[in-house]
Amino acid sequence: MNNWMHEMIEWIENHLFDEFSLKNLGNDIGYSPYYCSFKFHQLSGVTIRRYMSLRKIYLSSIELETTNQRIIDLAFKYGFSSQEAFSRAFKNTFGITPTALRKHPQPLQSYVKLNIKGIEDGIIIDISQKLEIETLQNKISDQFDQNILNILNGEMMYKEFSTHQLMGKSDYVPFNEAMCSNDTHKSIFSGTFNRRRASGHHVSLEQYENIVITPLKPLFDKQYKCIVLWFGDDMFCQMNLLTVLAYLDQVGYKGKTFFHMVKETTYEVEETEIVPQGYKEIYLQVLIHHCFPEIPLMPVMYQGIKLYLEYLKKDNEITAFIKKNLDRSQNELLRQLFRVFPQYGLGDLQYLKIIKTIKDA
Repeated sequence: MNNWMHEMIEWIENHLFDEFSLKNLGNDIGYSPYYCSFKFHQLSGVTIRRYMSLRKIYLSSIELETTNQRIIDLAFKYGFSSQEAFSRAFKNTFGITPTALRKHPQPLQSYVKLNIKGIEDGIIIDISQKLEIETLQNKISDQFDQNILNILNGEMMYKEFSTHQLMGKSDYVPFNEAMCSNDTHKSIFSGTFNRRRASGHHVSLEQYENIVITPLKPLFDKQYKCIVLWFGDDMFCQMNLLTVLAYLDQVGYKGKTFFHMVKETTYEVEETEIVPQGYKEIYLQVLIHHCFPEIPLMPVMYQGIKLYLEYLKKDNEITAFIKKNLDRSQNELLRQLFRVFPQYGLGDLQYLKIIKTIKDA
């Protein structure tokens, strides 16, 4: 099955810029058009047309940043009838127009070619990316000496950075949370916040503080000239990033803040300077009131918030996928969820909770 699906994905990628024909796909692959469509949707979570649309809009974003092609030419190249139609689709996906992204490049969530083999165990650190991280760290260290705090998304990234000694002499701490799950409180890291988060995670207050709050003590106790936030581009990481930025806004942090967006499978990094001001209001709107903020956002956070609000719905694309695949073993279903929905960045605990809720309904 994997070889056949891989062949189908290759066919789709090779025909991204053609007028799509399900009949031609079926003829070339050797299966009926209906079966191709059904199996692709079953294994990927999206229709073939949706996959092609997302791939093309993402590839267009790369060309916007790396070439000088006119936007109208890119619109026609990627199958849009006009520059206006292209701009609408682009903004709906990334929360920013093509013109604005070209003028002010910002990080966005990628939509890479589907890998039917799934996610390999562990984290891969390519040596070239390790050197890139060290170069970024050296640049910041030269500017701020050692008065720098690096906040990393979770214990796994923290251990990986520690093992490879990527932070030099700078301080670094993990943010061991999953802010996309459970209720939160407007006063971040307050006693009420800690109690509410502990209750949601079904652990004691002491356990919660040992896991989440104690590792963050340098953030609370020291005054840093520079704080570097190392978070991925998925929804899970973006809600955690939003919480940390909101806390910096809450305490009136005046130093420099950099967001280093990390591709957690390769550790490719993209750097963006951020001013935390205004993020507390975004936090309140998104994580407290569960509504979409009306102010401009980084494209990657815009995408993360869209996914988060979708994730909160009782019936969403994840629950629909689980319901269709309940006949599979738990381990197999988890592997499929990790492969199909990497943009959410959810872990096994979040998926197991959803699976249990659906089975108990």
